Amino acid sequence: MWNATSVPEFHFIQLSEDPDLQPVLFGIFLSMYILALFGNLLIILTVSSDSHLHTPLYFFLSSLSMVDIGFISTTVPRVIVDIQTHCPVISYVGCLTQMSLLIIFACMDDMLLAVMAYDRFVAICHPLYYQVIMNPSRCGVLLLGCFLLSLLELLLHYLAVLNFSNCENYIEISNFFCGPSELLKLSCFDTVTSNIVRYCVGALFGLLPISGIIFSYLKIVSSIMRSSTSSGKQKTFSTCGSHLSIVCLFYGTGLGVFFSSSLSLSPRNNAVASVMYSAITPMLNPFIYSLRNKDIKTALKKILSIAF
Repeated sequence: MWNATSVPEFHFIQLSEDPDLQPVLFGIFLSMYILALFGNLLIILTVSSDSHLHTPLYFFLSSLSMVDIGFISTTVPRVIVDIQTHCPVISYVGCLTQMSLLIIFACMDDMLLAVMAYDRFVAICHPLYYQVIMNPSRCGVLLLGCFLLSLLELLLHYLAVLNFSNCENYIEISNFFCGPSELLKLSCFDTVTSNIVRYCVGALFGLLPISGIIFSYLKIVSSIMRSSTSSGKQKTFSTCGSHLSIVCLFYGTGLGVFFSSSLSLSPRNNAVASVMYSAITPMLNPFIYSLRNKDIKTALKKILSIAF
């Protein structure tokens, strides 16, 4: 029996114990991090430099890019350092800090995707009132609401994972970062209580946003079907296609992490699923938007023509 606040450090599992694979893993994670930073910073620069993109949709897109930078910066740099030092160890305070940042950025990602779906719903189903409904002050309130809900989720996790006294002495984390699921397994709650906390938080911050996204797109599809012109349908599908791709990528990888943790799969399988969620998704998001969105591609061409 022990008090976790007296434990100086936690140990992560290694993605591979083969020393020949360490340089390969180092190169993969470093490449993913550089691509994610480059892509998301390019989206932010493009939106801020082109006045035609100063709309609610691209305001939320640039906010999503900033959140993705924070999201991937919470985990991947630590992995790169651990691979180089061959010492996957983190302090108790550092572990809680990493978990806190991870929850905030992941929840904001979640909420921003729902807000962007709402923005598309208003733009397509109520175009005459779009400027009135999605005015700058309301956009700011929606962004602030996403942040406050992220803090609420963090508080709910803290109430669970900080209850470490009188627990068994398990200090190995079955992942390469301090996620809420891993720390919840180390808390003093029994398995049933831990699962109740996990599912309640998952329903509140997972099902509600995805329900809003599904409702918004059902209304959008209904509106598209009533459109009389094929060009209008094509433009609407083009606008929404990028967002839907990111939604599928984010929730697909997120559900993979959730179920791999819930079903008690091997730690390495859980770690692989976590790589998809915490690294590959933030890396691919900006490229999905830049490749599928005409406005972004046009603005990028202008920037490149000025630069070169």
